[in-house]
Amino acid sequence: MPDFLIDTDTASDDAVAIIMALSARDVRVLALTTVAGNVGVEQATRNALLTAELCGADVPVFAGAGAPLIRAHDHAHWFHGVDGLGDHGYPPPKRSAEREHAVEAILRLAHAEPGLTLVTLGPLTNIALALARDPSIAETIGRCVVMGGAPCCEGNVTPAAEYNIWVDPEAARAVFRSKLPIEMVGWHVSRGASVLDEAEIAAIEALGTAKAHFAIRSNSRAREAYHVQTGETGLSLADPTAMAIALDRSVGLSWSRHRVAIETQSELTRGMTVVDRLNVSNDDNNRAVWAAQAGDGAEIVWTFDSGRFKAMLRAALAV
Repeated sequence: MPDFLIDTDTASDDAVAIIMALSARDVRVLALTTVAGNVGVEQATRNALLTAELCGADVPVFAGAGAPLIRAHDHAHWFHGVDGLGDHGYPPPKRSAEREHAVEAILRLAHAEPGLTLVTLGPLTNIALALARDPSIAETIGRCVVMGGAPCCEGNVTPAAEYNIWVDPEAARAVFRSKLPIEMVGWHVSRGASVLDEAEIAAIEALGTAKAHFAIRSNSRAREAYHVQTGETGLSLADPTAMAIALDRSVGLSWSRHRVAIETQSELTRGMTVVDRLNVSNDDNNRAVWAAQAGDGAEIVWTFDSGRFKAMLRAALAV
């Protein structure tokens, strides 16, 4: 049974991704670690606890970094609401976070459970801090599925950058330069056919479960913001697309390996994920076979089985 460790800045789409993992019968979620991103780390922790409670899961939650490595924290309230869950006044969770810091928990679990799958749904601050403390964890983690980046298209927070990478580009650069076996799921994967249309949203609501109701209601603000941002109608769920790949890698239909460079200096392109897809730089990381290359780099998913993703989502929300 695969072991998952989920690092999250828990807002509305993170919560749906967490529900997918906690609802999977063949996965053991060891912990949720929280980081400042969409909302502050205190709110992200509260939302993670609330989501676990909704699922009836006794999974420990560890609060982590309250700000990026060297920058001020830029939240995404405009997209997810001030509470990250659409501002519907959800009650406080009954449980509290563990006393251990998220970074300590990541280090401990990485060594205690070799081969675990690390899924990152927010800024990479906690992961960068853990790697700085102990780079050897990169060799104990079996998979590292990163929701972040815009390797082939426009960004969602600037013309060049996706939010999770943009908010702490220094952390992202450190993580992508590490030896972690990264599988990068960019923002592009959650667009197009992966967006839930009105009929699909209605079908999920019709499931009648608490999970289904929460998934749609908590994303009400995100649904409106996505329309304002893109002009497109529907519900785009970036973090759940990454979780689908974490649960079943074959949901990603086409992949290639590349060095991913993160821009940290330019204000114009801060957080840009620069991918040399044509290997014009003649870099071995742009042509190595996955699992055979020891250098830094990432496997990037380019196309995605949206039909299977939506079936996985419905199955998780139906129980």
